[in-house]
Amino acid sequence: MDASVSRRPATTTLPRRADFLRVAATRRRCVTPGLILQVAPLPDAQRAQMGLRVGYTASKRVGNAVARNLSKRRLREAVRKIMPLHAREGMDYVLIAREETAARPFDQLLADLRQALQRLGVERISVQR
Repeated sequence: MDASVSRRPATTTLPRRADFLRVAATRRRCVTPGLILQVAPLPDAQRAQMGLRVGYTASKRVGNAVARNLSKRRLREAVRKIMPLHAREGMDYVLIAREETAARPFDQLLADLRQALQRLGVERISVQR
């Protein structure tokens, strides 16, 4: 197998609140039953690293601390499974938990994330030979 095909981009978390605010300010988002996905291009100074930067948030509307933490854990696992293969590099992503995130079947949560990537036009285009 070609090394470029098997390489998965590194996924890191958004480090600062300013990054979350910058992504929200672009107003590019997709709402699905299990999550809300916001996306923005990486700042020019950071494009050299070209990885996936992902942030997670869950407001009190999701529930108590246990429900919010469970929702964020489920979102992190969904990102681990989907984003390295399907998300375009050089972008910042913010996943926002919804009330349904904790109870939604995991395969449907994965489908929600894939659907959001497609709707926003940031799905990686795979080259098949």
